[in-house]
Amino acid sequence: MADDARVICQSSVLEEGGKGFRFNVDWQGRKTPAFVIRYQGKAHAFLNQCGHVPVELDWQEGEFFDAEQVYLVCATHGALYDPAKGTCISGRCNGRGLTTLPVEEINNQIRLLKHRLMP
Repeated sequence: MADDARVICQSSVLEEGGKGFRFNVDWQGRKTPAFVIRYQGKAHAFLNQCGHVPVELDWQEGEFFDAEQVYLVCATHGALYDPAKGTCISGRCNGRGLTTLPVEEINNQIRLLKHRLMP
């Protein structure tokens, strides 16, 4: 575990392709919304900002996946993103993907690396 890691949530909060967990990070000196989801057995975290314009993705709090639980979807624009990498699959994001955040899963906890969590 890295010395600068901070706990985001317990591993049990995330279900495969299910509801994400929202949290805040200090990003470029500002409190910025972020989220973590579980996809293909791993935790993946991103800033909660569409690649098209900086609006939050979730269509209801913590709901980031499309109906088939295959892609992350922007509720405002309908852009689709790869849940493992955050790359734009289709939509108005014009190739701009999500900003990924480094996470690790250790001792049943999801931990954010290299960024300071905000309350």
